[in-house]
Amino acid sequence: MDCLDNTCAVRRCGFHVVLFEPEIPPNTGNVARLCAATGAVLHLIEPLGFRLNDAQLKRAGMDYWEHVEWHCWPDWVAFRNAQPQNARFWFVEAGGPRLYSAVKYERGDYLVFGRETAGLPARLLDSNADRWLRLPMFNPAARSLNLSNCVAVVLFEALRQLDFPHEYRP
Repeated sequence: MDCLDNTCAVRRCGFHVVLFEPEIPPNTGNVARLCAATGAVLHLIEPLGFRLNDAQLKRAGMDYWEHVEWHCWPDWVAFRNAQPQNARFWFVEAGGPRLYSAVKYERGDYLVFGRETAGLPARLLDSNADRWLRLPMFNPAARSLNLSNCVAVVLFEALRQLDFPHEYRP
């Protein structure tokens, strides 16, 4: 396994960001930086499309990696089995029946995002259709949105709904 875990003492916002088989180092680095800034826990599901010592990954995450609680899992089953039985998962993927803003988020929710090139597996979406969310798009010529942008939009909506718990103001 190419991954190591890091657990650090930061303010927790109560949300978990899950990247299913991420492929592009700068996207994952940007998401790590977002998790450091918000206190979200980051979960990476293998296989990854890069090594965690990748220079692009570190550059995008800057010096924030040490401030992120992150975990790497060998596959979806190992990850899911390690989470609480009653955990709430939201699967964010194009084509979902509900808008990301139409649900009521709760502390402890898991926000799951798929690979940059292929998204989430159909088996996960089909078996969780009631938890499949989408971000709206308005131009059919645009194939997709950037992964790290999608994570930011959904995570900040969840935080907004909870009135930005534990916000740090310098």
